[in-house]
Amino acid sequence: MPELGFVVPGALDQPTGGYRYDARMIAGLREQGWRIELCELEGQFPGPDARAEQALDAALAGFPDGMRVLLDGLAAGAYPATLKRHVARLRLVYLMHHPLGLEAGLAPTRSRELLVSERAAVALASRVVVTSDYTRAQVADWGVPSERLCSIPPGVEQAPLARGPEDGVPVLLCVAAWVPRKGQLELVRALSGLRGWSWRAELAGAMDRDLDYTSAVRATIAESGLGSRISAPGVLTREGLAERYDQASIFVLPSAYEGFGMAFTEAMMRGLPVIGTTGGAIPRTVPETAGLLVPPGDVDALRRALESLLCDSEQRRGMGCAGRAHAESLPGWTEGARRLAQWLRKH
Repeated sequence: MPELGFVVPGALDQPTGGYRYDARMIAGLREQGWRIELCELEGQFPGPDARAEQALDAALAGFPDGMRVLLDGLAAGAYPATLKRHVARLRLVYLMHHPLGLEAGLAPTRSRELLVSERAAVALASRVVVTSDYTRAQVADWGVPSERLCSIPPGVEQAPLARGPEDGVPVLLCVAAWVPRKGQLELVRALSGLRGWSWRAELAGAMDRDLDYTSAVRATIAESGLGSRISAPGVLTREGLAERYDQASIFVLPSAYEGFGMAFTEAMMRGLPVIGTTGGAIPRTVPETAGLLVPPGDVDALRRALESLLCDSEQRRGMGCAGRAHAESLPGWTEGARRLAQWLRKH
């Protein structure tokens, strides 16, 4: 039975795209007969945090010599010195969702530090798995040879078409943790310029990741007088999220950057037109026929995109159909886990 250590920062059941990717890959490998030793590290990642660094060091020390260990980049990217202490006896595989230093809201100095440290961490791994061809190109630019790189995008799960709101008032759905990179603040500012249109918005997602940012978003909602039209249901259960998708009219996620953008493919599978940005891999995830993409941080362009879809139901339907067709053409999680297993066996 093949064995794999899998190291993640914190609890695996967190409702973000990265953790869901990790969980689905672990489940898929287990279905193929792999024994997975999961290590959920304590501490604040990517740090700097002494408790996090110590947890990573202890986890690696606990694996036997020669074992394959797959490291989620959020857990390992800031600590190349820790990896270096174990690289000679473990077969390290690095999993990158997107470069840590490209997270929005970081101070320039911290952004540069993370890019340097993660580049050093990646260089220590014998194999690197990324979640999009876009990120693969970035890592290749760091000097990682193509034979050490493998792109395995998130799988797409079949889902029914959204039925839309029962009262006919368009519902704008955003699903993401409330952090600067996801763009909820820009979305609220754009919506404040659309008071004359009929709409409701739901901004679902964890609100405890960046309390200052969450306070800023809440304050902007209050100042704009849109509290009765914008709801914040927080983290949703799987069933609750499915219900929100079913009742939505438009999916909008104005992220500054995405390494892939799982939420977009989920929305397209539901037949929803999407509004996003040109940040990172998003233009490769969302076809031109399936949505409208605007420059990251451009509130005016975001407002115009929202207005365009709100005022044109035919455009919404056409983009929704195109998105559904594209999503149905993408591989599922079973195929992704099969490819990951095949890649790991080479290591």
